[in-house]
Amino acid sequence: MRKKLNAYLEINHSFAQKVLVDWLFSKFRNLVLTKPKWRKGNGKREAYRFATQSLSVWFMDDGSKSHSSVYINTQQFSTNEQIYLIDLLKSQFNIDSTLNKDKEYFRIRIRTGSIQKFIKSVERFVLPELKYKLPFVMTL
Repeated sequence: MRKKLNAYLEINHSFAQKVLVDWLFSKFRNLVLTKPKWRKGNGKREAYRFATQSLSVWFMDDGSKSHSSVYINTQQFSTNEQIYLIDLLKSQFNIDSTLNKDKEYFRIRIRTGSIQKFIKSVERFVLPELKYKLPFVMTL
C-alpha cells in the first residue's frame, strides 16, 4: 500500500510471473488506471506490476476475520512499515488500527470502534465471492 490521495494495492511480481499479474489485472481492471508495466529494480531484479486505487482490493487480497475482528495480514512487513500503514489508515480513512501478534509475527487489526467505518469503506467493492472475509454480524 502506498500513500497518495487514496490508499492502494500494488501487485508486483518478477517478470517470470507475468501471466499471474495479467490475470490479476483482468480481475481488478475497473480499479486500475493503467495497464501492467515492466520495471527494472535495484540490481538485477526485473518486475512486472500494476496498482489499484482501492483499499478494498488490499482487503480482498490480505484481509481476514476472526469472529467480529478484521485483520490485514501484513506479517511480512517490518514493524516500522506496519506502523506507517496504520498511520495511513488513520490519516486517509480515519480508521483506527493497531498491531496484533499472530504467532511470532505482527499483523494489522482494525480496532472495534472502526470496524463499521472500515466495512462501509470497502464492502461495496468487495467481490461477492470474497464477502466471507467480512465479519458476518457487521456486514451491512
